[in-house]
Order: sequence, then C-alpha cells, then structure tokens
Amino acid sequence: MTLLIAVSALWVLAATGVAMLPLRHQYVPGVALMLAAPVLIYLLGREFGWVAGVAAAVAFISMFRNPLRYFWRKWTGGDVDELIKERD
Repeated sequence: MTLLIAVSALWVLAATGVAMLPLRHQYVPGVALMLAAPVLIYLLGREFGWVAGVAAAVAFISMFRNPLRYFWRKWTGGDVDELIKERD
C-alpha cells in the first residue's frame, strides 16, 4: 500500500469521525479536511489516473455538499439564510 492511499484512507476515517461530532465541534476539523481534500484528490488523480481523481472528487462533493453549497452561495452573493432554512 502506498503512502498516498494510507493518507487518503486516514482522511476518510477522520471525515467520518468528524461527522459523528456535535455540530458545534465540526467546524474547525471540517474546514481542515475540506482544505486538504483538493490536494489529496489532485495527488490521487496524478498517481492513479483521471478516473480515480474524478471518483475522489465526486465522493468529496457528495460528502461536503452542504458546506460547499453554503460557501458557493456566500461567494456568489446568494441568499445564505434561505439555504439554512432549507436544511431545517
């Protein structure tokens, strides 16, 4: 097993562990995981081909769809409050 696969597996386990935390404790580790993901996705794609990179990107987007949607609306000037109301 390569180091990259081991680090990626640890990232997945960490993301799963963070998801089990209460919401108020998820922010800092969640942001750290969200910032580390593009680097891992790029490295996986470079090492194992574009199919692995696309699969990793799709998995990442699936796992972080709500935070990504929130940040996308915030960056593009959309209504963030409406998004929060949709989740409740």
